[in-house]
Amino acid sequence: MNTTFFQNTPVSFDSSGLVPAVIQDADSFRVLMLGYMNQQALTKTLETQKVTFYSRSRKELWVKGETSGNFLNLVDMRLDCDCDALLIQARPEGPACHTGEISCFHKPDLTPKAKGSFLFELETLLQQRKRTMPEDSYTTHLFNKGLDKIAQKVGEEAVETVIAAKNPDNKEFIYESSDLLFHLMVLLTARGFNLSDLISELENRHKPAR
Repeated sequence: MNTTFFQNTPVSFDSSGLVPAVIQDADSFRVLMLGYMNQQALTKTLETQKVTFYSRSRKELWVKGETSGNFLNLVDMRLDCDCDALLIQARPEGPACHTGEISCFHKPDLTPKAKGSFLFELETLLQQRKRTMPEDSYTTHLFNKGLDKIAQKVGEEAVETVIAAKNPDNKEFIYESSDLLFHLMVLLTARGFNLSDLISELENRHKPAR
């Protein structure tokens, strides 16, 4: 088994000189894809900050996004406990899957997923829309209007949610609350923040005072 050193820790490659690399969205923590790296791919990834793989079919290095423009910008890289697998956190420029899906793991789940995970999927979509600004998209319309208009929209939805909270119609309250949450997420995206930033703030508040 071949080894090379990465951050003072030996990386264990398999008999073909490869190590599997799981790619995770650095903001939503969604798994985007699985690839393989050899020593050259690992070195190039660290040097260029663009995730680079080794193609087992073509027998050559390939930079994710070199033809599509959907690069994976390196944020963090970690080894597992046995040093024979990599977890790479990256910020994607566009969809990670060649099918155009955000993640290669887009097929129906084998087991029911937690509903909360959809918020991170929506967040990833909003970030993608901000980068690509597709025509005929409501979020593109909001981003084009600018921060003031988005903030105004959040305020309007907040007022409508408060009014709906006093209404016995539960469906209206849920509807308006959903509008508020959606537009707040658009505002976060416009400011360059994400749900993880809010979660971190709430976690810090929850820590017992010393």
